[in-house]
Amino acid sequence: MRFDRTLVFALLLSLAGCVSTQIDSNSLGKDMPKTSSAEQAQDAARVHTELGQRYMANGDLQTALEKLTLALKFDPNYAPAHTVIAVLYERIHQLPEAELHYRKAVELESNKGPAENNLGQFLCGVGNYPEAYAYFQKAVADPFNQSADMALTNEGICKSRANDPHGAEASFRDAIARNPNNAEALFQLANTLYLHNDAFRARAFIQRLDALNQPSAAGLKLGYDIESRLGNSEGAQIYSNRLRTQFPESEQAHALNSTASP
Repeated sequence: MRFDRTLVFALLLSLAGCVSTQIDSNSLGKDMPKTSSAEQAQDAARVHTELGQRYMANGDLQTALEKLTLALKFDPNYAPAHTVIAVLYERIHQLPEAELHYRKAVELESNKGPAENNLGQFLCGVGNYPEAYAYFQKAVADPFNQSADMALTNEGICKSRANDPHGAEASFRDAIARNPNNAEALFQLANTLYLHNDAFRARAFIQRLDALNQPSAAGLKLGYDIESRLGNSEGAQIYSNRLRTQFPESEQAHALNSTASP
């Protein structure tokens, strides 16, 4: 469960969906509702944003950039286009452009948690920790944000990067209090405690993570490390066997294999 700072944004509607309609005979001959030019522009922006997202997912970043640029030409105030193009610019290491679009998305979706969480993650990635924390807290404060626990998890990860383990622990605990099934927060809290020589408390959270039945190579390796530090060779062996069986090609499994080699 290694943390990638790939920003998470809402998936857009698929273009492949089919729409079924029924014709009301009483409506034949009557004027149909007209679509305004603004609505047409936004619809065009949505379509090109979806296309851009698809091209980006397939690794065709040049075409993705063209589609997203076109989306913003149709509607410069279409916030999802700003979010997706910001992700793309960040991916190609054009950070000033990425920041510009993340900030524009926040401006267009003022006080909306997901946009503020995205900007917070970006700011953390470039080392602007105080402002990142402020945006994470704005995301948490959004009463309609259904993923406030993820904003707290990201805040905790950011505090870990800023060498603030106590602050990170507080953020992870807050995230878990809001969502006891937040696997990332459970892993990160267990890892934070382990790295700061509190393997006993770390064990409790890795066990809670294990109970979610969402195994990962990083989680199993951390379980192995915790049990090894606690002197529980049998428990460590169980994690080791699971890691090698379930994720044999992972870097964590290779690390165990190289350690075990003579």
